[in-house]
Amino acid sequence: MFNIQGLLFSIPALIIAIVGHEIGHGLVSYWLGDETAKRDGRLSINPLNHIDPMGLLFMVVFRFGWAKAVPINPMYYKNRKLGMILVSLAGVTVNFLFAIVSAFLLLLASRNQWAIAPFFVELLWYNTMLGVFNLVPLPPLDGSKVLASLLPRKWEYMFYQYERYFYLLLFVLVVTGVISGVIGPVVSGLLNFFLSIAYKVVL
Repeated sequence: MFNIQGLLFSIPALIIAIVGHEIGHGLVSYWLGDETAKRDGRLSINPLNHIDPMGLLFMVVFRFGWAKAVPINPMYYKNRKLGMILVSLAGVTVNFLFAIVSAFLLLLASRNQWAIAPFFVELLWYNTMLGVFNLVPLPPLDGSKVLASLLPRKWEYMFYQYERYFYLLLFVLVVTGVISGVIGPVVSGLLNFFLSIAYKVVL
């Protein structure tokens, strides 16, 4: 049974993390000369433009999930491979920046006994988790696009040719808890790292 009170904090935190992640992709692509995401409304802060129902369900149930893929056209980039890497890492970067800010706000909220402190716990966790999870080199996650862009053109083509099979693999790894077991320690380590930075500054 879901904790209704907990969902009141976790759902808004999750939406902020997702929207920030996706806007990051679209914005960097736009800066590189591609207006595809902008035309599709993916630079908007409207959550409905970014949320994938199945990905959101996985977020709530398994605490790992995804959003709608941001439409981009790498042909607009002066350097296609570098552009793909920058765009792919943009969402992760936004999540980690949000996580650091969340850590500061959490310490301030806890120090002053604000009732909103649990919200910052969720915001910190979701942003850290999304950042790490999306670095996994399996489609449709961002890490797979970084990996593909680093491969020679022939291997890159083969990677994308068979990427649909990796979707099923990712689904199985999430449901069976393998992904959680692999990235869990990384998420925990980053959480402690972000909190230690905030602690040194705030206190």
